[in-house]
Amino acid sequence: MTATPVAAGRPGTGPGPAITGRAGFADVISSEWMKIRTVRSTFWTLIALFAGSSVISLLITLAAANSYAKDLAEGKPDSADIVLAGLAFVGQIAAYVLGVMTISAEYSTGGIRTTLTAMPRRVEILVAKAILLAVIVFVIGLVTAFVCFYLGNIPLHAKHVGINLSYPGATRAVFGSALYLAGLSMFGLALGFLLRHTAGAITIGLALIFIIGNLFTLIPGSVGHWLYKVMPGNAGGQVTSFGETGRNPDKAFAPWTGFTVFLIEVVVLLIVGAILFERRDA
Repeated sequence: MTATPVAAGRPGTGPGPAITGRAGFADVISSEWMKIRTVRSTFWTLIALFAGSSVISLLITLAAANSYAKDLAEGKPDSADIVLAGLAFVGQIAAYVLGVMTISAEYSTGGIRTTLTAMPRRVEILVAKAILLAVIVFVIGLVTAFVCFYLGNIPLHAKHVGINLSYPGATRAVFGSALYLAGLSMFGLALGFLLRHTAGAITIGLALIFIIGNLFTLIPGSVGHWLYKVMPGNAGGQVTSFGETGRNPDKAFAPWTGFTVFLIEVVVLLIVGAILFERRDA
């Protein structure tokens, strides 16, 4: 009996080149983009960032328009930051939470094991997540900042005290708000890699940004002053403030100096997160 010849072209049989190849960084970006855009929490968090910030900015300026106009008439220092007040609350929280959940959700569901099986080069995963997250949040944050600015100005223009983009520091505050939101999302991503626990990373991060930083004002002397200045929320948030010198110039960094300090802190946390990500089991 003669052997039956193998059918040509059947997968896995016959001569042919071996399947080889190595996924490049573009493939990692593509994979992470697919994960980010197909997760429902990403969509709803970005909706909360946009809609919540816009509505809160409008409501705050509606409530404060009379007192704002009165303060200007009496020659008191104005508080132009109110037109972006929604970003200072809802926007910052949403951006930070999105950053944490971008990685912590994979740990909570076990999806990180599948990710590492498909792409064992861990640092590239972290870098791809950080790049995509920063770009997405910056774009949405910039749109939201402009919407907040113009919505918040509606009640102020009705009182003839509206704020234009020519106002000192206004353009920087609008673009700076988007940059700060992108930085906060990466800050959340870094803590997510470090702690690998959603609730823990969210609690610690929000406490650092909104609470602990302000508590350092209770420490007398230069030590308390320095600690206050370098805390993430106090340093990074300076770039979102109106005016040429930023918010509390006697206590805090200049806007771009503070934002640079904040970015250094984020990069350091991401590097530590990458080191631990390489060394720890999934």
